[in-house]
Amino acid sequence: MSGLRLMSIPGIGELTALTWVLEIGDVTRFSSSRQAISYCGLCSGQHESAGKEQRGPISKKRNKHLQTKLIEAAKLAPHWNEQLAQLHEKELARGNKNRATMVVARKLVEFLLAVDRRETNFELLKEAV
Repeated sequence: MSGLRLMSIPGIGELTALTWVLEIGDVTRFSSSRQAISYCGLCSGQHESAGKEQRGPISKKRNKHLQTKLIEAAKLAPHWNEQLAQLHEKELARGNKNRATMVVARKLVEFLLAVDRRETNFELLKEAV
């Protein structure tokens, strides 16, 4: 039942929804969307030494199944979701296609978390806002 609700998000298909349900399980284990984004491997790795912080490439500590599905979904989602299309265009204007895809993938994680936590379809969430 949860997978059907997740598929109400434009750009989320059967495989992405099923992967989310199987890999995430209980969404209450994430206290914030940042934790879920990190678990999915959609943030950069960080290294701190002597009080200095350095950001590196995408973290290797991730769920590779979710990361792959979300990145593929993020490449297609802007075609069906106006909000994601605007976000993608804004990042593309800054000049980096891969970064634009990652920003959309992070937003998809936020959408998936919201739908899963509230147990409502995406359209209902959109109307409530």
